[in-house]
Amino acid sequence: MTTTAGDPRSGLRPGPRPSSRDPEPSGWLASVRHALDRPLTSYYLLLGASTLLLTIGLMMVLSASSVRSFKIYDDSYHIFLRQLTWVLLALPIAFVVSRLPHRLIRGLAWPGILAAIVLLALTRVPGMGVEVNGNTNWLDLGPVQIQPSELAKLAVVLWCADLYARKERLLGDWRHALIPMAPVTGVVVALVVAQKDLGTALVLLAIVLGMLWVVGAPGRLFVLGISVVGVLVLWLATTSQERLERLTNFADPFKDYEGAGWQPAHGLFAMSSGGIFGKGISASQQKWGSLPEAHTDFIFAVLGEELGLVGTLLVLALFLTIAYAGIRVAVRTRDPFVRYMAAGITIWLTVQMMINVGMVLALLPVIGIPLPLVSYGGSALLPSLVALGLLVSFARSEPGARAALRAKRRRRTPAGVTAGGGPARRGR
Repeated sequence: MTTTAGDPRSGLRPGPRPSSRDPEPSGWLASVRHALDRPLTSYYLLLGASTLLLTIGLMMVLSASSVRSFKIYDDSYHIFLRQLTWVLLALPIAFVVSRLPHRLIRGLAWPGILAAIVLLALTRVPGMGVEVNGNTNWLDLGPVQIQPSELAKLAVVLWCADLYARKERLLGDWRHALIPMAPVTGVVVALVVAQKDLGTALVLLAIVLGMLWVVGAPGRLFVLGISVVGVLVLWLATTSQERLERLTNFADPFKDYEGAGWQPAHGLFAMSSGGIFGKGISASQQKWGSLPEAHTDFIFAVLGEELGLVGTLLVLALFLTIAYAGIRVAVRTRDPFVRYMAAGITIWLTVQMMINVGMVLALLPVIGIPLPLVSYGGSALLPSLVALGLLVSFARSEPGARAALRAKRRRRTPAGVTAGGGPARRGR
């Protein structure tokens, strides 16, 4: 099996090898470097950061949704319990996925992308597609409603990773980097655009451009891709007066305070009133009705109000930890599929986090993107946790990781217990 780890055309290049004449770091820097060089570093960073983000997310969903939940369902815990149900459903699935052989995971690439296309197309069928906030991006499946575009993100990453792993020897030719990736992902993006879901379309395009960078595509393809994104954004803006107002007024939400600027302005009120340490859990004032979508797209604003600058920096640090671990897995692996899959998942989650935080801080227009693992919503939570389960699986397969895990299990075996479970006999 060939690999692009040392190929100059690859977007992911290993760092320079330390010279024997380089000075050795000392003190805490040496300790940090030693800890980061351990085989299980990525594994523990992914588990720890994901667990903390999921815990913070549940805590913030409970706080941010309590008022809305009481108004609609006469139960302050209704929305939180639904989110908890999704967590309890998604965690076992993520665990099972983390234990699957990589060959079996790759076998799901084509079924996954085809299923995503079919589900996206079904949202256009009258009686099945559900319109929410002007976007027909929900699918009614009887007892539950799902958002196929969220599942499509994982499907696109999986399919692209499998495709590029199969074409590893041919990626020096830019045409092999584009065909059939561009037509297939173009269909997915077109179906999402037809739902008028600008935010998810931008995330999908970011994933595609990121994957092209990882395989070392030439720069002119990125210029073409960015041009396509710009044209797409401008075209979508002209199809909705509300969307056009959001795109033109996001830098100064107080310019249209009673209109398109209402949500971002109150998001800024929440963030600015939190101070350094916040007002305390469940002490948010904006969640009482002033801030729309407080438990979904703007949950980061409630987090900033209740946990302050310290809480927001903690969340950002946890996302950066996941990004670091994902890049580390992609750089260290010898398996092309693992490299492309890990890079794609990292790009997806990091870009989505950046867009969501940018919306809340009025640095980007409000385009309806949830904060991964933190915002309310099972359709977004399930594929995100499955993706993290895959990253954990890849981290377990890093060089030396499996041996380190086996050694750790042996150290946990009680003294005097044999492999068969019975006590060992000792001679006197």
